[in-house]
Amino acid sequence: MTIVNKPISVRKIFFIISIYILILTSFRIGWVMYHQIPVHPEAEKGVIDLSEWTFTDHQTITLDGEWEFYPHEFLGPDSKGSGTEEYIRVPGDWRVAISDNGMQPYGYGTYRLKILLPEEDRLYGIRMKNITTAAKVYVDDALLKEWNSPTERPSTSGTERGPFSILFHNENNEVDLLIQVSNYEIPFQGGLTGTVHIGTETAILKETTDSVTLQIIVNVIYLLHILYAAYIFFFGKGKYRKEFFYYSLLLALNIISNSIDDNVLVQLPLSIAMTQKLLLFLFISILLVVLKVLENLFQIKIRFMRLLFLLYILLVVGVLFVPLEQFILFSGPIVIVFYLLSFSTFFVQTIKILRNGYSDAVFLLLMLTSYLSNAVWGIAINAGLVDIPYYPFDFIIPVFAITAILFRRHFHLVHLNEEQTKELQQADKMKDDFLANTSHELRNPLHGVINIAQTILDDKEAPLTAKNRASLELLVRIGHRMTLLLNDLLDITRLQEQHIQLHRESVNIHAVTSGVIDMIRYMTEGKKLRFHLDIPADFPRVLADESRLIQILFNLLHNAVKFTNEGSVSIDATYKNGVATIQVADTGVGMEEETRKKIFQAYEQGAPTVASMGGIGLGLPICKQLVELHGGRISVQSTPGKGSVFSFTLPLAVSVAEEIERDLEMAASVAEEIKRDLEMPTSALLEKQNDGMENIEAFHPVGNDFKREEKIAKILLVDDDPLNLQILQTMLTAEYEVATSTSGEKALMLLKTDAWDLVISDVMMPNMSGYELTQKIRERFTLSELPVLLLTARNQLQDVYTGFHSGANDYLSKPMDALELKSRVRALTDLKKSIQEQLRMEGAWLQAQIQPHFLFNTLNTIASLAETDIERMVTLLHEFGNYLRRSFGVHSTQALIPLQDELDLTRSYLFIEQERFGERLQIEWEIEDGVDFQIPPFSIQPIVENAVRHGVLQRVEGGTIRIRIKDHETYSEIAIIDNGVGMEQEKLKEILQASAGSRRGIGIVNTHRRLTRLNGNGLNICSQTDEGTSVSFQIPK
Repeated sequence: MTIVNKPISVRKIFFIISIYILILTSFRIGWVMYHQIPVHPEAEKGVIDLSEWTFTDHQTITLDGEWEFYPHEFLGPDSKGSGTEEYIRVPGDWRVAISDNGMQPYGYGTYRLKILLPEEDRLYGIRMKNITTAAKVYVDDALLKEWNSPTERPSTSGTERGPFSILFHNENNEVDLLIQVSNYEIPFQGGLTGTVHIGTETAILKETTDSVTLQIIVNVIYLLHILYAAYIFFFGKGKYRKEFFYYSLLLALNIISNSIDDNVLVQLPLSIAMTQKLLLFLFISILLVVLKVLENLFQIKIRFMRLLFLLYILLVVGVLFVPLEQFILFSGPIVIVFYLLSFSTFFVQTIKILRNGYSDAVFLLLMLTSYLSNAVWGIAINAGLVDIPYYPFDFIIPVFAITAILFRRHFHLVHLNEEQTKELQQADKMKDDFLANTSHELRNPLHGVINIAQTILDDKEAPLTAKNRASLELLVRIGHRMTLLLNDLLDITRLQEQHIQLHRESVNIHAVTSGVIDMIRYMTEGKKLRFHLDIPADFPRVLADESRLIQILFNLLHNAVKFTNEGSVSIDATYKNGVATIQVADTGVGMEEETRKKIFQAYEQGAPTVASMGGIGLGLPICKQLVELHGGRISVQSTPGKGSVFSFTLPLAVSVAEEIERDLEMAASVAEEIKRDLEMPTSALLEKQNDGMENIEAFHPVGNDFKREEKIAKILLVDDDPLNLQILQTMLTAEYEVATSTSGEKALMLLKTDAWDLVISDVMMPNMSGYELTQKIRERFTLSELPVLLLTARNQLQDVYTGFHSGANDYLSKPMDALELKSRVRALTDLKKSIQEQLRMEGAWLQAQIQPHFLFNTLNTIASLAETDIERMVTLLHEFGNYLRRSFGVHSTQALIPLQDELDLTRSYLFIEQERFGERLQIEWEIEDGVDFQIPPFSIQPIVENAVRHGVLQRVEGGTIRIRIKDHETYSEIAIIDNGVGMEQEKLKEILQASAGSRRGIGIVNTHRRLTRLNGNGLNICSQTDEGTSVSFQIPK
């Protein structure tokens, strides 16, 4: 990715180059001046007088000048030479002095210098910059250093290169320095070609350490850049990554060349001649790699690259197989051509790139200029024109130049990615908004279609043909499936916007799963599919939002059913360390590895064969997000052709002990309310029972409803702003009893003096905030005992989280919408009311009710018998009294009563009805001898009454009711069988479907619920039209 800007003119390019060269030169000159050696005496005629020189610990001086030189002779410490000495310039090449024609540098000889030092006893040092190629160093007849073993005959002297130092004591104020040198390897120079420095021990060590440290720092910088460039090359993403490879290679070559040149950080086990060829090879390789970096950075083709590669191969062959002397002659023209082509190509291509508007290339131009500058200064140093310590900046600047390009591109890509991400997010949001709006728009007409179709199906006055009924049922099923699809679209949008709030509670996973299986069965029509629910009924309860848990299980089971045409779907669960793991396994088509990787991504459907089965790929992503909202994890294992296993985790709700304790507390609360009812006078109890309770609900449809006076919910409003309180009070007063408080402290006092159904509080209040008030409330009341609705001016995640963390049930952002406020208030007050209703129903609904017309009819019968048969009247009056006494007696509020008591109540009722209807009502008793057990009150009589009123008496001729009680090994069975009119199958499906909050009577439905709650099994009903009905239930022993 290259960044195109305005093209740069040629004049501006050369101006940049000129300024940059000026900067580089200034840096070099500044470096030279900083390390410039002060003016000091030079050696003359083999003697240098430093007796008047003041040596310091931070500065060395040179021993440059005229040295004695003995060619072709190794002068020993005690020898005075053959008298053939001459004077030679140091540093310098000895070719003129060592060879007859002054052209060959091969040979050996001795350098000698007498040094006069100040009269002080201290430790001095001498640092040799470069000796070609072997030497022995003597100071006052003592051998202090041997460097590559100099010899008199041609031979390979060794492998050591670079500078070295020696230390000595100044004892006589006059030092005799003797250096034996030989060279049979380097063909272009020999002798003491490098400067010789002298100084105190500290100054010599400082100079050495500074130079070596700088060289190591450069290598470390190179290495760090190699690491990040190599990482991007191997692990980065994107099409263009070769530039990072060549950049790493360039830095690696620089590290190698830098390590074996100048201070020679690494001594290679190669001959000096081979090392020299290697250095030349590295310099040329660096230039070639720079061209490859240029090619890949800007995706261009360099015209002369093939020719350069050909020249490069020739140089490689020369390095490997040609001796150094011949290699210098052989490679000279090639190197010149290579350098000319490389530099000219580099400059021309870079200028073209700049002219095309790619401003990044200016950094490459600076890098090439730095490389060229370093080469020119290197030639000057090797020629002895200048002597300066190691200079690192020409090495570092090229690295920083390319790094600048890469980083500029990186930031440009980051910026581009951010812009593209925003565009994609905007497009994604538009897509989600479109889907959400479309879903909202489709829901109403779709529900209208479903409702119209269902209304036609339920119309009894215009029966449909079997074909039309099947078509309408198919239409309703398709409509429900489309509703699920629309719900998925809405849920995925809410999940992405984090708008879904969980209402966690203790949930029976067995019961929920069983219900979901029943919900999903309609999808298995036409499939040979079996469900296996392997979760035990006593499995620990989980902490979850029940509706969302149903959604998770429904989506997983729906997915299993969709991809399993034949076989089974099993659901089981395990728990460990407070976490439940639920598994949904099927024997369907399974999935490939690639499909498994993306199955939880929205709108992904996997393979085409999978996608052809329908859906838009939202069910499983919704499951994943909902499970994670619950703090769990979801995973899948699948084998193609064998099926899939989806597993997800949920936290357990409470321990078994805590669950038992909670149930005991609930039972104690119910018992306390029953006790209060028992302590009431009989008249008050009768008034309470008759104040809104109807008689027994008919087993067959009856017209009377269960009615009671609704208690108006009491709401406490808390806000420090009286205007807000007035607005809230105005909105709620019509439906609720409302009280207000202007502070949290006053609200807490009101909570102690009265019972409340809901607290609505502002968040921002002085002294005590709404959050703190909620925390105080939660110290006394649970979420269900006293709901709290918080009002906040902000709708940010932090505010919502703080509110829920404090214990709030819900929140609303201000200004409030009246309809939304009333809806939230209704939901929360209904929550409180349902809890209270459940507790009240446990006691109050145990008492069956007498319909007024039953009383009137019975009293009329008694009155008529008073005129015809006094004895029968007395008997009827006695049974009627027994009936009333047993209906309202103390035993009717107990959980269990003796069977005989329930039978006595039933006999009294039947006696009254037989007196009224005579031969039309026949009773048969089949009760085994010795049967005696406890049953819930009003568990037989309501069933018998339904059989009388809505069974046999619906026939003109009447009928027979048979009451049968049989004792079995593990249970006792009670059955009420009549030969009345019976019921249709559709009516039989509707039986026992009244909800817990229904306002209908408490007859058959209440009996069924109480039996189910007590024994785990309720009523078993069988009926056929015109043949009769059988109702039975079992009492375990």
